[in-house]
Amino acid sequence: MARAKSPGRKKSRPQPGRGGSATPGAKNRGRRTRRPKRDGKGETQGVSEFRSARFVLGAAVLQQAPPDMGAEVAFGGRSNAGKSSALNVLTGQSSLARVSKTPGRTQQINFFDLGAEVRLVDLPGYGFARAPASAKAAWAQLVESYLQRRRSLKGMVVIMDCRRPMMESDQRMVTWANEVALPFHVVLTKADKLSRNQASRSLSVALRQLETVSTPGLFSVQLFSAPRREGVTQLGEVLKDWLWHE
Repeated sequence: MARAKSPGRKKSRPQPGRGGSATPGAKNRGRRTRRPKRDGKGETQGVSEFRSARFVLGAAVLQQAPPDMGAEVAFGGRSNAGKSSALNVLTGQSSLARVSKTPGRTQQINFFDLGAEVRLVDLPGYGFARAPASAKAAWAQLVESYLQRRRSLKGMVVIMDCRRPMMESDQRMVTWANEVALPFHVVLTKADKLSRNQASRSLSVALRQLETVSTPGLFSVQLFSAPRREGVTQLGEVLKDWLWHE
């Protein structure tokens, strides 16, 4: 398992100056937060701060989104990369985000409330959805508009399959984040499909690719496995820094 250092989100978006990082090691460093209960399968049964997440609404156009106040973190990724599974494991809710056998079912921006004007946001999946080109173009425009205009957006989690990271559609999402100076955290899912050495190599390759196309200090990267609950606590720490950092 590998661990990535958070960009250290503050009230204003960070300026260039520090590079993204990935540090080997399966154990999570100590933090000043309560240790969640273990489920016997790996790390945790959700991260305590996110267990209260509840669906609020789905927005087909940006005007339907909740008031642009407070703080939110968006999850984006290729349609079959495990985005819904990551959200469900993070929150300890098996059906918060729908896991479908047909990739690309998320066709709107879904908002999940954590209380006190704090939200998680599930963006439409990209790259694999079986839909007309016009529909895909509309989803892409919706996501790009959201990333450019949403003032309460503090960071984005980019979900990638660790067996094939930084595909063309992934790179487009990374480009959008860099263009608006939005901190982003790359989660390389399905690490359980690879050996530890293979997963470590995948992490190193993704990090090198990200360093060539991203603003220093804007990103971090980690490995993740939903079935094994590996990387859940690490992801939670990154999100907490963005959503509740003072």
